[in-house]
Amino acid sequence: MKHLTSALAITAALCATGAHAWEATEGKPYDGEIVHVLAVKSSQFEAHEARVEAFEAATGIDVVYDYVPFPNMKEALTTEMVAGGDYDVVSIMDQWVPSLSLLVQPIGDEIAAQGTNLDDFPAAHLRHGMLNGELVGLPVRGHVQLLFYRTDLLEQAGVEPPSTWEEVVTAAKAVQESTDASGIALPYGKLNGQNLMVWINLLWGHGGELFGEDGEPLFNSEAGIAATKQYISLLTEEKIAPAGSATFVEQDAVNSFKQGNSAMLPVWWWVRSQLTDPEQSRISADQLGFTSLPSVGDAAKTTFTNTWVFAVTEHADNKDAAAEYLGWLTDPALERDVLLDDSLDEVVAVHFSNLRDEEVNARWGGMHAAAADALEKAEGMAFGDNWPRVSEILETAISSLASGEETDTATALNHAADEIKRIR
Repeated sequence: MKHLTSALAITAALCATGAHAWEATEGKPYDGEIVHVLAVKSSQFEAHEARVEAFEAATGIDVVYDYVPFPNMKEALTTEMVAGGDYDVVSIMDQWVPSLSLLVQPIGDEIAAQGTNLDDFPAAHLRHGMLNGELVGLPVRGHVQLLFYRTDLLEQAGVEPPSTWEEVVTAAKAVQESTDASGIALPYGKLNGQNLMVWINLLWGHGGELFGEDGEPLFNSEAGIAATKQYISLLTEEKIAPAGSATFVEQDAVNSFKQGNSAMLPVWWWVRSQLTDPEQSRISADQLGFTSLPSVGDAAKTTFTNTWVFAVTEHADNKDAAAEYLGWLTDPALERDVLLDDSLDEVVAVHFSNLRDEEVNARWGGMHAAAADALEKAEGMAFGDNWPRVSEILETAISSLASGEETDTATALNHAADEIKRIR
């Protein structure tokens, strides 16, 4: 599991030349076939379903959706892998793809026939549709991290939006001197690895990696120790995070920002709609600013990503019809239509063409352009079969340092490395 340089090469090797927007296969060869889709419950995917009638009319294919809440999705996919036969297309979160390799099948030839332009997908998202060098899925839902900030509080403190983590500390302290708000809301508590999602960016920024080519832990290197000390120090030494942050999970940090108790928040971009929702937030749209995540000094900026791919199952009754559906589902025109629908509040885009689209950015205040900048060189992470256990071990180390249960960074990271070696 490494921040691999091969992701960009994979993208280049798979790029379809002369790709175009999706068009139905001439002659409706799959007329009358049914594609059964299992998807995690998401308003974005429901927006796709609301538009599927046009696809059905163009192809003669009937599409039947079943939705499963996120907490139950992994179990549902595992059941489908073991029992098989119920679904032709499934949505899979990036971390689960390796452990569900027997559920999916290669679709490279079929997707090429659809004219899908793989070069329009950021490498950090596309890599999660790859297994053993073959394309098995396409990204449909993807998230990046951005730094959200209160424009009014930073202006009151006389500071600019920070571009480095060092500037974050300076800006946060200035805010705390001039307002009642904490400088930045951060998650340090244990819940599904949420306290790793900023820490990993610091690790990369210090030139570190989680693991080496041979799978050996590298996060306990000098770079890893420096990154961890920096992350913990924001709470314990710099004291720019809210009191109680040692137990904060992601939603606690979001709530602190929404309620006006913190001036900055590094978090997934999809959270934006919460941050200015008058029913749950005290922040207005003109008080909300955002930028790409800060860098560590002069290092390149990074972003941890989250990706959902749609794949054709190994036991799909109608592979060609399923691939036709994937061609439509991943058409950037469909994504753009959802992004610009004023009746929806959907921000998700996994195509560079939409991330840089002028109308999209006009509607969302330039957020997608900031995401495109973050994704331009981001390669994402590889996840192995045992990532859930690895994540649990790592988040425990971070939590123990934040809470003071463990006081020596090297000791905590070395202990985590030893535990991980035992399960690999």
